[in-house]
Amino acid sequence: MKDAEKKIESLRDEIRHHEYLYYVVDRPEISDFEYDKLMQQLQKLESEYPALITPDSPTQRVGGKPREGFVKVRHSSPMLSLDNTYNEEELRAWERRVHELTGRKEVDYVCELKLDGMSLSLGYDDGRLVRGVTRGDGTTGEDVTLNVRTVRSVPLSVPKEKLKKAGIPSYFEVRGELLMPTAAFKKLNEERERDGLPTFANPRNFTAGTVRQLDASITAQRRLDYFAYMLLENGHTYFDHHSKTLDALDAAGFKVNPHRKLVHSMEEVWKFIQEWEEKRDSLPYEIDGIVVKVDRTSLQDELGFTGKAPRWAIAYKYAARAGITKLEGVRWQVGRTGKLTPVAELAPVSIGGTTVRNATLHNVDEIERLGAKIGDYVQVERGGDVIPKVAKVIEDKDHPRGTQEIEVPEKCPVCGTKVVRTEGEVDYRCVNANCPAKLLGTILHFASRGVMNIDGMGESLVNQLIERGLVKNVADIYDLTKKDLLSLERFADKSAQNILDEIENSKKLPLERVIYGLGIRFVGERTAQFLAEHFGSMDDLAKASVEELQDVNEVGPRIAESIAEFFGNPANRELVKRLGKAGLIFAGEKKERGTKLAGKTFVLTGTLAHYSRDEAKRLIEDAGGKVTGSVSKKTDYVVAGADAGLKLDKAKELGVAVIDEKEMEKLAS
Repeated sequence: MKDAEKKIESLRDEIRHHEYLYYVVDRPEISDFEYDKLMQQLQKLESEYPALITPDSPTQRVGGKPREGFVKVRHSSPMLSLDNTYNEEELRAWERRVHELTGRKEVDYVCELKLDGMSLSLGYDDGRLVRGVTRGDGTTGEDVTLNVRTVRSVPLSVPKEKLKKAGIPSYFEVRGELLMPTAAFKKLNEERERDGLPTFANPRNFTAGTVRQLDASITAQRRLDYFAYMLLENGHTYFDHHSKTLDALDAAGFKVNPHRKLVHSMEEVWKFIQEWEEKRDSLPYEIDGIVVKVDRTSLQDELGFTGKAPRWAIAYKYAARAGITKLEGVRWQVGRTGKLTPVAELAPVSIGGTTVRNATLHNVDEIERLGAKIGDYVQVERGGDVIPKVAKVIEDKDHPRGTQEIEVPEKCPVCGTKVVRTEGEVDYRCVNANCPAKLLGTILHFASRGVMNIDGMGESLVNQLIERGLVKNVADIYDLTKKDLLSLERFADKSAQNILDEIENSKKLPLERVIYGLGIRFVGERTAQFLAEHFGSMDDLAKASVEELQDVNEVGPRIAESIAEFFGNPANRELVKRLGKAGLIFAGEKKERGTKLAGKTFVLTGTLAHYSRDEAKRLIEDAGGKVTGSVSKKTDYVVAGADAGLKLDKAKELGVAVIDEKEMEKLAS
């Protein structure tokens, strides 16, 4: 038994070594035949001694029966998306904000390729892979561990000596990008075409679908790849520099993209961006830009986050891939707010591996700016997940102009109600509250991941619910029964129960999600959060006057009037009442702010001894003060810690009072 145990462990180490050489560093030392022989030896020994099989054995990458669904998992810290920039001017504006907020004249950056895949988190317990989770809505993702185990560039375990050498703790989280190499995608499509099957549009969408396969053996056949770009311990960065994090992940055996660079100026950043724009087509995978990150993690903490993205990183997006095709017609699409959006119907054109048949024309003003007519040849651009758009009309001898004018419909194309255009606004809108098109958009918004997160309630299901008269507003979702769902196409007992479980789970989401889900005009995710914190309950929000609403952070007259108008409508009040009766959360934690610092504006700079940047900000705001990012004549106090920079100089120049954290505590207490 001991001899078998030694032989099995020796084979595992040898196979792991060759997997690393083949899948991570692309330097294979043995042939596929020799690798297969090693694997067969290990499989034979493990079948003879099943008690010696471990979860991190190379033979266990694929196994088990297909699952019925995915468990949702909350992330240790949010997996946020990045803000985008599209030109050098915007990039330098971001750099200026970094300098202003940190008070430093010189900042180092790390440049990395922006891989066009999907974000994935890996959890390691004592060096062994225990969980793979998709990004999901940024707060909660789906557990796809069995599928992740089939990705050969993902280590099933990392030896303790490697972790120690790399300086990585035994319990850690790795975040990175899962993607499909271009050659593998092309080969797959060629095989499907040969078999008479429909081909896939692009590698990224295909990757997202592959990792959510219920049968891990299918995922294993599709040869996905994984590049690590972040290391966390208990949701926090571990190393003091991002560049050290990447080097440590590399040393521990993770696949880290080699095309990265630590730079010391924006000139070097711009040079890197230009270099890879020229070389991007030589890569074995798709990229759509460059990610620029502040290298020093203490500065990352100082810069913090906006509602949706870190301030310490930015994505420079390369110009969208474009194609020229004919504008064959325009249809008017009605959104959940009643807005009519013109959609260009195009002769099919392939752009960046995707066949494009439709593109947005945005609004009437954009049509007039373009001077577009039906029959024109137009340039269509597509980039990443961005909806294809008509960029310009082509005017030359090879592309004759169209002659048919694009007309705005006088009536809603869905319900026939006369459309209106409010003075001062660009858009035409259908004002019929019962318009079916608005209902579809409203329900899809309500059920979406970032709102009430009812997984499975997509367009096909919602259309059926509306057509059968089962759902006439979002409150009707909570009255659905299994019998209702079983009456629909392609629904069996299990799938019906899954939807009902999702609906039930949505009742646990906090007040701000419910407010956001109501679809109040101009109320986005961030505004909904401020409203929930300020009023603490749906009832108090519904009773608030326009003047009271304007006391809320970032709520101006237009938003306040829109909220008051919504709750002033009897049908909307009845809808909200029904949602409350259904059991949705209508109460939250009201953030009582003191008045001691009311009207006072603070700026934080440097490193404080006893407070993080967020803690200091919270202390000031809870006492009624306001924290801004830059010093001006309107600033009342600058709180200066160690290594304070340009903000301190600016405060002295303007005669603004400079205090330390003890004085800050005294003022706030």
